[in-house]
Amino acid sequence: MIFLLEIGTEELPTSFISRAIDQWKQIIPTSLEKNFLTSESISVYGTPRRLAVIIPGLLEKQKERNELIKGPNVKAAFKEGKPTAALEGFARKQNVEINSLEIRPTKKGDCVFIDKKIQGIETIEILPKLIHSWISTLEGKRFMRWGNGNFKFSRPIRWIVSLCDSKVLPIKIENGDTIIDSNSFSYGHRILKPGPINIPHAASYLDILRSAYVEVDPIKRHNTIENNIKTIAKNLKGAIDNSQELLTEVVNLVEYPTAIIGYFDQEFLGLPDEVITTVMIKHQRYFPIKQISNNQLLPQFISISNGDPNKSTTIIRGNEKVLKARLSDAQFFYVSDCNQPLHSYLPQLQNVIFQKELGSIRDKVDRIISIAEQISEQLQFTPQQIKEVIRTSLLCKADLVTQMVYEFPELQGIMGQKYALVNGESEIVAQGIFDHYLPRGHNDQMPKSLTGIVVGIADRLDTLIGIFGLGMIPTGSSDPFGLRRAANAIISIIWESQRSIDLSDLIFKGCDSFILNNSDKESPLKSLKHFFVQRIQSLLQDELKIDYDLVKAVLGDMDSEYIERAFQDVTDLKRRAQFLQNIRDNGTLKKVYQTINRSTRLAKQGSLEYTELSPYTIINNDLFKKSSEQELYDGLVDLVSTVNTIKAKKDYELLIEGLIKITPIVDEFFDGENSVLVMDENQKIKQNRLNLLGILRNYGRILADFGAIVKS
Repeated sequence: MIFLLEIGTEELPTSFISRAIDQWKQIIPTSLEKNFLTSESISVYGTPRRLAVIIPGLLEKQKERNELIKGPNVKAAFKEGKPTAALEGFARKQNVEINSLEIRPTKKGDCVFIDKKIQGIETIEILPKLIHSWISTLEGKRFMRWGNGNFKFSRPIRWIVSLCDSKVLPIKIENGDTIIDSNSFSYGHRILKPGPINIPHAASYLDILRSAYVEVDPIKRHNTIENNIKTIAKNLKGAIDNSQELLTEVVNLVEYPTAIIGYFDQEFLGLPDEVITTVMIKHQRYFPIKQISNNQLLPQFISISNGDPNKSTTIIRGNEKVLKARLSDAQFFYVSDCNQPLHSYLPQLQNVIFQKELGSIRDKVDRIISIAEQISEQLQFTPQQIKEVIRTSLLCKADLVTQMVYEFPELQGIMGQKYALVNGESEIVAQGIFDHYLPRGHNDQMPKSLTGIVVGIADRLDTLIGIFGLGMIPTGSSDPFGLRRAANAIISIIWESQRSIDLSDLIFKGCDSFILNNSDKESPLKSLKHFFVQRIQSLLQDELKIDYDLVKAVLGDMDSEYIERAFQDVTDLKRRAQFLQNIRDNGTLKKVYQTINRSTRLAKQGSLEYTELSPYTIINNDLFKKSSEQELYDGLVDLVSTVNTIKAKKDYELLIEGLIKITPIVDEFFDGENSVLVMDENQKIKQNRLNLLGILRNYGRILADFGAIVKS
């Protein structure tokens, strides 16, 4: 049997179509499997006006199966060898004789069971309920009600096609007084083939829709559009630049795509490329074309029409007219904005609220300057570099009140850079204004300029401190201020720049300043640090693919000293985590794991501080009873100078070499002919031996907490 379901709607948001398809690809197979139904395959489709699924080879009936059903405990099932009411009730419910029951052991004692043969139910009896759940469990932004009912969906549902081969499977969606019943009638392209079209058989769905000018397969629409725009661009000796995101969006805007080429006046090429492409891509969904020879924009664009191909000339004239109006506005804004220096916009920032309790954007700029100065001091910048950082901080938000950015918010930072250069600011300041917004999202480029790195960290850290200070901590998926993204960006920027920035000091001073200005609030220090630890763990595991136990080993498992160390040098934290992963992958870790891990676990029984690295004053040689103790002591002494070099240069390769060298000595201490019992009855001898292991543990802690590493 081939089953077809089509949900016809008013035009769906492009983002919902892709999301719904992905959800159905997960929901539907799981739903069928739970109901003991199998199929050859499951294909999910979507266009702006419909979601559809085709399931060939769907069983017409569930397979018969045996199911082991648990009944009451034996003690409750029998009394003096006779069946109780509980057992009789169980047998009656399962419609079986008591003598067909059997007793089987469980973790909670012997229980009565029935190995029951379950007859399969007809698929057409099961599907209606499943289909309702497929529709109602879809998730998306801004679901809406319509009519007078409470049913919510991304857009109003207008029709349902539900076919088992050629037979209509009755499905009903009730929405107040509105009732939508399934039938075999779909609808073709809104312009090219309006009106209902009959689907006589589920197998003919794709072909009939194509004959009605609807390509329901988004992959085929994608390939058609991509091939057409590449061909047009090639004929113009150009190329489509960075088109994938727009292509993905356009695919879900059309049912019958036609690529058409339009033109705009050459005079607009005097605008910055970013302005032209933003207008085309973000506002009009047009594809800009760049010359292959010099990477310059051509005065042409490609539009994907969902209309009548025979009316393409009329359609493109309309597109050109709209684009001209948009570019004319942008040209006016650009000329007007350039007529005054960027710093002259600063007073207007006082009228733009960042957050009502945290003040204006101008107030935020002052805080950014303060944090940026602290970072500059940490990095020991020259007076000239500090001057550039402060200037960048001062101007980094000035373009927010320009006419161009007010109309096209996507250009913030981009226009700040352009206007800075026009007004005679230095290249490093202009680049920093642009860079401080980077990365704007996942997989985006990182800031390259020192000014952009410092101001970008300062900007995000100010937001985190302020919002956390107000108690507005992200919960679940709710994160209106993008705090997770901000924290991830700070860590990623530090890692990418390979700068040793003391986040602990910056957060402490920032929280202190927040409390100074908001005496009625509590310090967000603790919650903010915990939040950062979560983000660091996530980035190490999900982005860098570091094993979970190795992440614990470098961050410490509830170890305040290790967490503080991580905050003081996030770059070193990443280096240690990657080094650990490398020596696990190449087998080196295996050479020292057992010995150092064992020493670490035993050393916890002692009282030696983690910071102690010198055996000279800690170990009492007069308490040695076995030669293995002296040998371990000598081995630790030999490592002292090496350890000091390792700490200074953070040479973890050298540390592992030293630990490998001392491993046989430690093994002899534990298990050799002269092995010792660490937990000796004599408390002084016991503590002395634990101190030996504590020194070794502390050497290992220069890299990681080996006690947190698991063997496999």
